[in-house]
Amino acid sequence: MRRPRGEPGPRAPRPTEGATCAGPGESWSPSPNSMLRVLLSAQTSPTRLSGLLLIPPVQPCCLGPSKWGDWPLGGGPSTGHVQGLQRLLEQARSPGELLRWLGQNPTKVRAHHYPVALRRLGQLLGSLPRPPPVEQATLQDLSQLIIRNCPSFDMHTIHVCLHLAVLLGFPSDGPLVRALEQERRLRLPPKPPPPLSSLLRDGQRLEAALSCPRFLRYPRQHLISSLAETRPEELTPHVMVLLARHRLREPQLLEAIARFLVAQENQLSSKVVQKLVLPFGRLNYLPLEQQFMPCLERILAREAGVAPLATVNILMSLCQLRCLPFRALHFVFSPGFINYISGTPHALIVRRYLSLLDTAVELELPGYQGPRLPRRQQVPIFPQPLITDRARCKYSHKDIVAEGLRQLLGEEKYRQDLTVPPGYCTDFLLCVGSSGAVLPVRTQDPFLPYPPRSCPQGQAASSPTTRDPAQRVVLVLRERWHFCRDGRVLLGSRALRERHLGLMGYQLLPLPFEELESQRGLPQLKSYLRQKLQALGLRWGPEGG
Repeated sequence: MRRPRGEPGPRAPRPTEGATCAGPGESWSPSPNSMLRVLLSAQTSPTRLSGLLLIPPVQPCCLGPSKWGDWPLGGGPSTGHVQGLQRLLEQARSPGELLRWLGQNPTKVRAHHYPVALRRLGQLLGSLPRPPPVEQATLQDLSQLIIRNCPSFDMHTIHVCLHLAVLLGFPSDGPLVRALEQERRLRLPPKPPPPLSSLLRDGQRLEAALSCPRFLRYPRQHLISSLAETRPEELTPHVMVLLARHRLREPQLLEAIARFLVAQENQLSSKVVQKLVLPFGRLNYLPLEQQFMPCLERILAREAGVAPLATVNILMSLCQLRCLPFRALHFVFSPGFINYISGTPHALIVRRYLSLLDTAVELELPGYQGPRLPRRQQVPIFPQPLITDRARCKYSHKDIVAEGLRQLLGEEKYRQDLTVPPGYCTDFLLCVGSSGAVLPVRTQDPFLPYPPRSCPQGQAASSPTTRDPAQRVVLVLRERWHFCRDGRVLLGSRALRERHLGLMGYQLLPLPFEELESQRGLPQLKSYLRQKLQALGLRWGPEGG
């Protein structure tokens, strides 16, 4: 039917306050609680009912057969009859005719026909200047039909029927709305334990916000600030993971998480604690809460034997913060623990983490006297560039820096992406003689000994190939994603890598992303690299040998 000229077409419905957005593969459904609160505050009127005209028709294919018996016994549905009944309902000319189609065809009625009938009823009442009177018995009969059949509805159909019932003015304490609400509650998953029950609604809202691809690419300052004002009771462990992924280093929020962890110590398992602690290590933030570390030590002592992988994950976060508890190290390095994890599916990743913890003990905990990871169990820590670097390689400055070094020094005088013991991947490594000359890497052993040999402060390790006291200089790219969101603090894993390389005797030459981004073209970059290397007293070319 063509619309009269000048008459505006139906506009897309505006989102209702409190509505929830469906996830991938889910149909949209409004929030009944918010609609009952907002819509029942006004009296039923034609203007209010006209909103039903904007609700898109319910499609039978999106509701489909369900385990509650949408299909009749003895076979699949008669598609022609089902769709034919839907057309009859959509074309009904009065409420009485609408009710007759439902009552006279009990074997053809499916769950999705009831929201179709309610929607058509609203159209009949709201589309005419003077809607015909509807007998109370008609509404009661329709209510009874829906009440009798709503146990066979799926969640989407229940939500749609609730929405339409509210718009049609059915009372919130009436039998129809109560029956639909009861069915809705029966389909909800069981509530979590009381201490964490308040996490669901607000936590899910934060998860949706932080999971949005647009936020990942263009974070808005007001959203970040609102996160800082969020109560820790509203945060789920998954939100903790997203905070770490987005590198949001908000001290106010992190301090609140630390206080929450301390307050809920007895209710939290190590599997939850590992996610709560993750942002602290990842964001290189040690909270001011004085009970933070004692609380974690008690949780590790209580839960270490229950969840081995969670225990090691917690220790990894604490390793980045340089706060490793000796008692927990004794446990994870014990033969019983190592034998236990060797037969688990995550044995390789746990051995890699234990190898890193053993390196931290070697380099940072000289007073530790407990068990260590046996050499036969050790594996390279990070034998290749980290995942984030591989994922963002097209944004990295590594290729242009490599070309600058090739033209400045020559290919034989540097190594790229070389993994040095005990398994740290370096960006660029140079071998430098005692006179400051950059030496060809092939004539030197590029690796410093590990564990490092004790030698006087400032004395370089001796090269076994030339017996020349040689330094190993590592050029460290500090890309934008190596920092927390504020761009000033290195992420915990990056700071740990640089700290350990320095403790092993490598001289680090950082190349910050701000300086690299300011270089316009290769000639400027070569000049920048020359200044950096000369500032260390390095020489190359004819004068450098």
